Amino acid sequence: MNDKYLTVSAITRYLKAKFDVDENLQTVYLKGEISNFKAHTSGHFYFSLKDESSKINAIMFRSNASKVIFKPTDGMKVLVTGRISIYEAMGSYQIYVDEMLEDGVGNLYIAFEQLKKKLQALGLFDKAHKKPIPKIPKRVGIVTASTGAAIRDIMTTIKRRFPICETILFPTLVQGENAKDDIVKNIKRAEDYDLDVLIVGRGGGSIEDLWPFNEEVVARAIYDCKIPVISAVGHEVDFTIADFVADLRAPTPTAAAELAVPNMSDLKKHIDQLSIRLNESIYKKVNYLKLYLDSVKNSFVIKNPGIMFENRKQSLDLMNVKLNELMLGKVEKMKHELEKIKKSYVLTNPKLLYKDNIAYLKNIIDKLELLNPLNILSRGYSITYLDNKALKSVKRVKEEDILKVKLYDGVLEAKVNKIEEDK
Repeated sequence: MNDKYLTVSAITRYLKAKFDVDENLQTVYLKGEISNFKAHTSGHFYFSLKDESSKINAIMFRSNASKVIFKPTDGMKVLVTGRISIYEAMGSYQIYVDEMLEDGVGNLYIAFEQLKKKLQALGLFDKAHKKPIPKIPKRVGIVTASTGAAIRDIMTTIKRRFPICETILFPTLVQGENAKDDIVKNIKRAEDYDLDVLIVGRGGGSIEDLWPFNEEVVARAIYDCKIPVISAVGHEVDFTIADFVADLRAPTPTAAAELAVPNMSDLKKHIDQLSIRLNESIYKKVNYLKLYLDSVKNSFVIKNPGIMFENRKQSLDLMNVKLNELMLGKVEKMKHELEKIKKSYVLTNPKLLYKDNIAYLKNIIDKLELLNPLNILSRGYSITYLDNKALKSVKRVKEEDILKVKLYDGVLEAKVNKIEEDK
């Protein structure tokens, strides 16, 4: 009979299972007013979300709660995103919150995050593009409203810390629809004034008030600015796109002035310290040189300069001995060579040398005589010339030609009467 009755736990688990598989409950967007808010020491947020007629319990775990950029309080209207499920211990449904935004500015926060991700991906926030802030600027530019706490705090701080620094104000709209264009215009104007550093910012306000400094055109103007830029927008807890793209972010306008210029009293102290260190360094150097000079003056060589010459004289004597030995050795060698030549076979028997040469010359003359063509003519031969050229064939000769015949002891002239060729 009792089998048809379920336990509370069973029905709760059944309902939870139904909630967890319902796609419509996996991503839910709710808006309402916070009540019974509690930030647990664990980092989790526990609160209720209500409107005029209903209420739902909510929990936001630490991993997501740490990303909330404002402080939730009772009565605050918010926009939350999360999933609906059942808390079994209480048997009640609740929303597990993944994201929470202030209602009324939720769209601005979404736009802020989207632009931040875009510019970060494009590299506008990279440290590699950050320009260093000069330590001792001569001229500081300020892009902000001409009235208000921001300009007063900046000017007062600069004059107090570094009164010799020149400041130039570029009066600018810092709030409203036209503010972003005015900020861009004045940043570009500032580049024509030979500035060492440029402060861009305003005092605190709501996210809507600070929004011109979250515009992409302002971010790109700061990024493209040739002057190192210090952003000074709002209070310490306020962050804008301008802060991320600037070369240096100051938490407040006053802090921006402190970062822009040094403290004159600190500079004087630093100069005094450098002066003391310089004097100490010079004193130590002079003392070292004096000690070195004394050591040189008291050295054995200075007191006994003759020692230097004695050593050189001894070295010179040694070199002289070696040189004489080399010269004597060379002379002895040459004398030995001369004796060998004097005792040679040719010098002791010069007639044999002459006899050998006579025989050698006679042999050459005999060979030349054999080759002499005149000797051939003496044996009855002759050479015939036609037109002063030796004649080798009868084919060159015709009747009546005058020939010259070279004989051993003279020359004949002959006229050709008849030509006979060998058959």
